Amino acid sequence: MKKTIFALSLIGTILTYAQEKNEVKEKQIEGVTITKTKKAVEQKADRTIFDFSEQPQLNNGNVLEGIKKLPGLVSTDIAGMMYQGKILDVYLNGRPLNITSNELNSFLEGMPANSVDRIEVITQPGAEFPATSGGAIMNIITNKNANKYLTATYSGNYSFTNYDKFRSRTTNSVNLNARNKIFGWQLNVGQNYRESMLNGQQDELLTSKTDRIGRGYFAKSGLTFDLGQDRLLVNYDIYHNNNDNYTLSNGHGDVPYQNDPTDLREAYFDASDAARTNNLRQEAVVTYQKRFADKSQKLDFQFGYTRSDSKFAQDNFFQKGTYVQNSEDFKYPGRDNVLNNESNMNIANFKIDYSQPIKLLDGGKVSFGGLYERQDYDTESFGITNLDYQRQTASTYLEFQAKLKKFDFILGSRAENYDISGITRYFDKQGNLVQADLIPFNKFKLFPNASVQYNLMNQVYVAANYNKKISLPSISALNPNNVTFSGPSTEVTGNPNLQPTIFDNYELKISAFDYAFIGYSVSSASNQVAQIIRKDGRKLFNEQVNISNMKIHNFNVGLPIPFMIFSKPMSEIMKFNFNPDKINFMYLYAGYQKHEIDNLNNKGFWIFNIMTQLILPKGIKLTANYSYLTPKAGYFYFTAEKPFNNSFDLTLTKKFMDNRLTVSVFANDIFNGQVMQVRSNPPSGTPVMISSKYDTRNFGLSVNYKIPTRNKLAKEDANILNQTKKEDNGGVMQQGQ
Repeated sequence: MKKTIFALSLIGTILTYAQEKNEVKEKQIEGVTITKTKKAVEQKADRTIFDFSEQPQLNNGNVLEGIKKLPGLVSTDIAGMMYQGKILDVYLNGRPLNITSNELNSFLEGMPANSVDRIEVITQPGAEFPATSGGAIMNIITNKNANKYLTATYSGNYSFTNYDKFRSRTTNSVNLNARNKIFGWQLNVGQNYRESMLNGQQDELLTSKTDRIGRGYFAKSGLTFDLGQDRLLVNYDIYHNNNDNYTLSNGHGDVPYQNDPTDLREAYFDASDAARTNNLRQEAVVTYQKRFADKSQKLDFQFGYTRSDSKFAQDNFFQKGTYVQNSEDFKYPGRDNVLNNESNMNIANFKIDYSQPIKLLDGGKVSFGGLYERQDYDTESFGITNLDYQRQTASTYLEFQAKLKKFDFILGSRAENYDISGITRYFDKQGNLVQADLIPFNKFKLFPNASVQYNLMNQVYVAANYNKKISLPSISALNPNNVTFSGPSTEVTGNPNLQPTIFDNYELKISAFDYAFIGYSVSSASNQVAQIIRKDGRKLFNEQVNISNMKIHNFNVGLPIPFMIFSKPMSEIMKFNFNPDKINFMYLYAGYQKHEIDNLNNKGFWIFNIMTQLILPKGIKLTANYSYLTPKAGYFYFTAEKPFNNSFDLTLTKKFMDNRLTVSVFANDIFNGQVMQVRSNPPSGTPVMISSKYDTRNFGLSVNYKIPTRNKLAKEDANILNQTKKEDNGGVMQQGQ
């Protein structure tokens, strides 16, 4: 059994902490044993890797709930996701989702967290990553290792919430793996059913309560063929979300008089609406991996195709209230279709990546490659196509890596050419359909990157990084149609004329043994895309805009504390060998973040996260997690009146049947403190107070069972698929870049 040495000195400047490793030990029939070692958290020069598969406190709900527990990550409905001050471009198995905000949250809510193997947060994307990665990348990896002969794993959980009434949530998934002499295959299927509630307040104009029913289904399949040293991989994935929302609302706004949409009059109203969302995402990838006698020399060819179709409709059942002007009461059945919007996206790409070692200083490597990508995106409302968007990107990159004594160097650059165009259609005030061209973006740009790392000692290093990146507006931000909720006093729209954002990212970081670190980073952005909410008369407008100049400063520190330091001398701890899965410890994280925006005096905020592991009698593991974000601080064009994060979670885990069966009971947001209340600070107009409360407090049971098979020779087949050009591990499912 592999063991890790764990040590910490609180006196001095050297912090040491062993890499915590989750150990999964399986006993097969006939006494065959599988041993697989994973690290709960792994720090690398350019990324942080969080293991989900063996951490019950992360994988007992849906993916979004697990992500929100990661230290240093802030996720909100109003401004998307950020990690340590960097705006995240979210990838799934190495390919960008290209969606943000509410659509992204809905997609991640539809994925069971127990279907995720790990999440990589790449804070310093090198030249091999598309320059469109922006500030940082969060890569959600759902792949599992293929195995020789058949193996099967079932994962599922049930939870409930009783905020105002009983609501149920279930997730189930099955993962099948096998290999023979010719090929390997994998099939992973699952579902997610979720009942939830959302209470909202938007100034004095709208109060709403929404009952939400979310249904998510997915299937992931992969084949890999060994052609001598080379490999051919074929993957097909499908994700389907089917959601229903039922909303009761009341407020103050402009309501059609006698059901005439052209005659709007001021009224106090009560309304009932139903909305339906249907999303289907399909991805197919073919990869040919050329391998050489030198294992560090690689040549990959990959073709990928993604299609995403989305439908959203909202019906108004009735409205009743009183017109202010003449005190006339009204009640009528309302409009059958308040909203009827659709969109579809098609992305095709082809890329080549090559790398080989070279003689450079004390050793080095060169990587280069190219990418061509075509994206087509169109939206329609009530049968009229109101956005037709096309993008073509051609790029190439060259990157060198070198070592000199205790120094590691990376220097590279990526050249990208963009051709973005399209048309938009809209009705003017006179009711005429107008067609206009989008603001074109035809540019060729260079995106350099550089990093230097000094290794103070084994697994203790200081690193400095710089990269220039670009972020293209996501399709959900471009979509001119509302795909959330429409009321008499609210209007939600995208902006087809958003321009790309250019980032200059700087970072300095000291890291020790994966867990202990201290870092500072600053991201300078031009034309940063942001959400604003403004008030005009009796109407609230939720829009997307470009911020001309913006800087995000971030300071963060992580510190592990093994509880044995309170009972054993440091000299004894340094000599102690133990299994880190069997010790008691606490992990502390703190981060400070400040958003600088022209003509806006934003205050900074602190992010705190405390995770504690306690080993109880009978091998029961207790994990407690507390997250808190200080209020009265600026977050883009919003000021948090209450903390975005304020949640305390508990998980109890016990393994049975030689670790084949894992059972967890959990309670999330025990004190029901998770609430969002912000004041908008739009560039112009009147500030608006907005609050929302989900039924985040929930309790449940999670089960992971490795199903026995008759294959007494079953064993893990490592290195089926290269994970990245820097690492060669993973599963049949294609990872990509």
